[in-house]
Amino acid sequence: MTIKQQVSELLKQLRTEGSDENRAGMARYGINVDKAAGVKVQRLREIVAELKKELPVSARHDLGWALWASEWHEAMLMASFLMDAKQITGNDMERIAARFVSWDICDGFCNNLFRRTEFAREIARTWTSRDETFVRRAGFAMIANLAIHDKKAADSGFADDLKLIEAAADDDRNFVKMAVNWALRQIGKRSAGLNKKAVATAKRLEKRTSPSSRWIARDALKELQSEKVWSRLGL
Repeated sequence: MTIKQQVSELLKQLRTEGSDENRAGMARYGINVDKAAGVKVQRLREIVAELKKELPVSARHDLGWALWASEWHEAMLMASFLMDAKQITGNDMERIAARFVSWDICDGFCNNLFRRTEFAREIARTWTSRDETFVRRAGFAMIANLAIHDKKAADSGFADDLKLIEAAADDDRNFVKMAVNWALRQIGKRSAGLNKKAVATAKRLEKRTSPSSRWIARDALKELQSEKVWSRLGL
């Protein structure tokens, strides 16, 4: 079966298994459903798991690109699981990010693919100053994911990322400020030292006049100063 035939069969399957009820639920969560079939993420994971059993890495990667090019919501999410991070270049990341039209696709690529590339941190920092809503979100989503998953990274790098958070905190676009908040919280939960730095950052943001900065700060402080987090970090 050719890649074109595989994509055609998969899109047919997605349309068959999707539902208007699921599409409505996605829309309630702020997801763009213009080209969505309405298939739940758990089901997409199951389909991807079967494909990974059947296809070698190179074939999965090529299929991922073909699914991404279809521009169907669920197909693009599947692509984030199928593409091989070792074969992704910085230019590839730019091409993919340019088509982000929904926060879940943005976050899916950051978590499933982008953070696994060798230049994730470099591109993340560049993207945090970009103007495009979902590209900027992707920068902070990657920082959040790296704070969670990159256990070998030095804390000093994440301490530097707090400056990027301060620089973007006045951006009142919902999809951006949510990601800035996410990055701040994940950095602050990484270690005791970073918790203190993140709390100090949040307290500075709380004093600003912009509603976005104050919301980011207050929401983050609830978690970063919670008994649960402090107990885990030994504070």
